[in-house]
Amino acid sequence: MFRTRSFRKHLVAALAVVVLGVSACSTTTGAGAGGTGGSQAPIANEDLVLVASVINTTNPYMASMIEGAQALGEKLGVEVQIVDSAGSSQTEISKIQAILAQGKKVALMVNTVASSDAPTIVNAVKQAGGYVVIWWNKPDSLEPWDVGNNFVAFQKYSGVESGQCTGRALAESLGGKGNVIGLAGVEDSTTSQTRVAGFEDALKAYPDIKLLEVQSANWDPQQGLSVTQSLLTKYPNQVNGIWAADDAMIIGATNAAKNAGLYNDIKFVSDGLYPPVVDMMSEPNSPIVGETFHRGFMAAAIGLYTAYLAATGEIDPATLPEEKRDSLFKLACVTPTDFQDYTKWDGDVDAWIDTLIENGPWDTEPTPLVGQGPEKLPGT
Repeated sequence: MFRTRSFRKHLVAALAVVVLGVSACSTTTGAGAGGTGGSQAPIANEDLVLVASVINTTNPYMASMIEGAQALGEKLGVEVQIVDSAGSSQTEISKIQAILAQGKKVALMVNTVASSDAPTIVNAVKQAGGYVVIWWNKPDSLEPWDVGNNFVAFQKYSGVESGQCTGRALAESLGGKGNVIGLAGVEDSTTSQTRVAGFEDALKAYPDIKLLEVQSANWDPQQGLSVTQSLLTKYPNQVNGIWAADDAMIIGATNAAKNAGLYNDIKFVSDGLYPPVVDMMSEPNSPIVGETFHRGFMAAAIGLYTAYLAATGEIDPATLPEEKRDSLFKLACVTPTDFQDYTKWDGDVDAWIDTLIENGPWDTEPTPLVGQGPEKLPGT
């Protein structure tokens, strides 16, 4: 019988996960093929390690990614290793390279720290005969079918759609009038760039909303706190709304507003619907007025399962349509009146993993495949 997990219960535990050591030797076939085609023999479970690489473990979304990877590994009976990049591209790449050198073949899901990290990671995995799915960030010019089967897929939710959704919610909550600030993620991140672009595009319909400034807070709650404190000081008694590219930063922003005695005077919107934000949205007259729904455990499990299917020979990436290799998954706009419709999956991650394995990575609710990337910025 499978063990039921709780997303909230295991959030703190997931934050403590570090890279696990592996000493087993591989008996599988050699490195991945060059060019855009090529194939290698299917890899047995005992010769395979699932690897999930996350940007940090202070962000609740990353903790959720870790939980999803571990839950999938348990279901498949395959060892899982976690890479904590600690917000550093160098750390991310060196840890992944170390795992590739350990002996077993690798099926990797990586949430790259920066878009520019993707080519180095893809090439390293290809040379080692592993399989990689990248989530969220890569250069638009780097397409899986140009690399070969070892770069199985790139997957994400629409950043433009996210920014537009939350931008509209913020403007409407202010009655179309006021001053707002924004918190972006890592600057070299296509996810952050597209979310900011969507946010700024949404505000064009509200000429009486003034965007005072957007600053990077690097997907980190502490930086979200410090950047917001700085902006509230820079624009005293002027900030009516705060937008953030993800909930880790909005958690920091709300704490900054509380410290300044402004929590109930400012409207907040963000992306991700993390458990702490769910708690704030549950408050009467909550100042959290808009969110988007997607889940780290879903993203990580979808990515890892896609890489696993390629590694074990259950899918041939070369035969997949392009939308299954550069993919956009379904995103939902969420308000304080309907957020509880979306959080029901958090209480039983294992059951959702069962549906993923049954239906496959592209057809599992509430986040099926809905489109093909790369995303186009508004106006282009």
